[in-house]
Amino acid sequence: MNLNDPDDGGKRVAAVQRAFEVVDVLRDAGTVRIKDVAGALDIPTSTAHVHLKTLESAGYVVQDADGYRLGLQFLRDGAVARSELRAYSTARTEIDNLAEGTGEVANLGVEENGQRVIVYQSEGSEAVYDNALVGEYTNMHWTALGKAILAELSEAYVEEIVDSYGLPTATENTIDTPEALFEELSTIRERGFALEDEERRTGIRSIAVPLKVEDRVVGAVSLSGPKERFDDDRIEAELLPALKDRTNVVEVKIAYE
Repeated sequence: MNLNDPDDGGKRVAAVQRAFEVVDVLRDAGTVRIKDVAGALDIPTSTAHVHLKTLESAGYVVQDADGYRLGLQFLRDGAVARSELRAYSTARTEIDNLAEGTGEVANLGVEENGQRVIVYQSEGSEAVYDNALVGEYTNMHWTALGKAILAELSEAYVEEIVDSYGLPTATENTIDTPEALFEELSTIRERGFALEDEERRTGIRSIAVPLKVEDRVVGAVSLSGPKERFDDDRIEAELLPALKDRTNVVEVKIAYE
């Protein structure tokens, strides 16, 4: 099955699909005018206006003096969706402890539809923010979180993800061939953690370990920060032990919920 084009037998409502395309435009562009939406989707301005007004009446789009923007009802819906994740409520405290103890950025990520999604983030006192927002979807192979999860998935599903999204590069260090990816995943399984070495952002390194419940991966936990602070010695001596310790606590707590 192609993750980007599910075989649903044509069971789609075109108007609903178009409405979400309008939402995508607003998410990517911020506040926009009707003509911006029409141009982005190559549709008549009257059609763009109807979709925007429909979304506005439902509370998902807000109009102000500058144009149309996404409404905060999406925040409410996202919070509800996140609360349904088995790992989220249990992991929050340990993610905070991890960030406080190391001084770096700690993240909880999951896989959804073949992409990495950050569902929780905590910043320590020395944290360097790398523009990865809570709720961000991105390619799995770009990040330590994504690679830690990929290493626990079946080869067939990893191949499906690659077929659907390809292996686009974010920096010159990003993995860009299936052969290199599967070699990297094998290394991750052997050493027990994933390393992101300026593969998504220049100057940023990250380490991640999978979060597993009953031998099934439900997400991953990571630490990230500037390359000069994430040298191999500190990773081995301090960061990786702290990361594994907090992740183990989360796994135990979930197992006994």
